Amino acid sequence: MNNIFKKDLYRYYGEEGEPFLKRIFRPLELKYIKLYRKANGCRFLPLKLFYELRLLLFSRKTQIQIPARTQIGEGFYIGHLGRVLINPDAIIGKNFNVSTGVTIGVENRGKRKGTPVIGDNVWVGVNSVIVGNVRIGNDVLIAPLTFVNFDVPDHSIVIGNPGRIIPKENATEGYVCNRV
Repeated sequence: MNNIFKKDLYRYYGEEGEPFLKRIFRPLELKYIKLYRKANGCRFLPLKLFYELRLLLFSRKTQIQIPARTQIGEGFYIGHLGRVLINPDAIIGKNFNVSTGVTIGVENRGKRKGTPVIGDNVWVGVNSVIVGNVRIGNDVLIAPLTFVNFDVPDHSIVIGNPGRIIPKENATEGYVCNRV
């Protein structure tokens, strides 16, 4: 857990470790990530339940709802404090950026029944929604206010509602910084 959180810190600060003053004034979204990593990585049941309860209570304060069993790779970055909802069955790769108002959820019926699988180096813009059993490739930028319920190939930008895919090499360059 500690190594993974160090990589999350690197995404925020771009340097090894956390300076003392930044640690004292750590933003709430980074505190949430640390608590999520503790709850997700703990194997000792009583301690795991303690961390999960703290995560639940802290989610009320931050409006970030990411259950402890959600699989998120190293280098997780929450851009701003605010409502973020991620389904516990979603699978997310490394260097994932999420913004305020994002929902990553389940589709309960139909041909896309299930939850998303998201690749590495993905940036999801403000108030975007990703639902269903879809695959989001690597190096994908999902623009703000975009609804995604379809597969997205690697090196793409998705924009609009209904979503439109625009192929682009290095789609997240300048958006996903300090990659691990």
